[in-house]
Amino acid sequence: MKRIIVLVLIAASFNVNAQNNSELLKHYEAYYKQMKKQGDIQGIISSLTHLNVLAPNDERLDTLAYLYMSDGKYTQALNTIGVDKVVNDSDIAIEVKAISLKRVGQPKMAIGFFQEMFNRKPNPLVAYELADLNLQTNNTEEAEKHITYGLANSKDDMKKAFYETQTPYEVPLKTAFMYLNSLVTYNKDKTGNIDAAVDILDSALKEAPNFNLIQITKNELLRQKQVLQAKAAETKN
Repeated sequence: MKRIIVLVLIAASFNVNAQNNSELLKHYEAYYKQMKKQGDIQGIISSLTHLNVLAPNDERLDTLAYLYMSDGKYTQALNTIGVDKVVNDSDIAIEVKAISLKRVGQPKMAIGFFQEMFNRKPNPLVAYELADLNLQTNNTEEAEKHITYGLANSKDDMKKAFYETQTPYEVPLKTAFMYLNSLVTYNKDKTGNIDAAVDILDSALKEAPNFNLIQITKNELLRQKQVLQAKAAETKN
């Protein structure tokens, strides 16, 4: 008899918990819709977190990670969906991992996810990221491959934003690829290719006179050239 009573109590407990979970799900689904309506990002994040705890869902998890990323919370985004390569990852998950890893200073790990983005849908903007990251990791050959693709496939209306000044600015994407091409040229021979790299920068500057980063790079290359010339003169004397 006691055993029957215990089983009845356990069953009743399960029913109560199921009802509570169902009510909580309805509450947070309504809360989520209201936060979306109000445009309250933190409220959306909070409601999705509760929903994922109550009823884990890959789509909601990806959305939550994307919101963290969009809000500049890259570590939280990665903590939400992880950094492992998963075959059935959604396009959103791949994008979140790629961008967030880049932002937290993990270029080698980011490359794999940007490459997956490119494999799924070749795109000059993604090719730029791959070229830039491969340059950062001293993989000049791979960077050059993506630069060649970018120069050939960039459209006139495609832009690339830069943030090294107090006021961000945009330049044509093709011009941005020209800038990377100058860096590749320089890296192939850091003493013999300075002039060739500067020539590419000058051509790019004609296309985008507001490209501040080009002027900075050009000045640095010319400074290095002067240093090399001074050393050569000392050696002769």
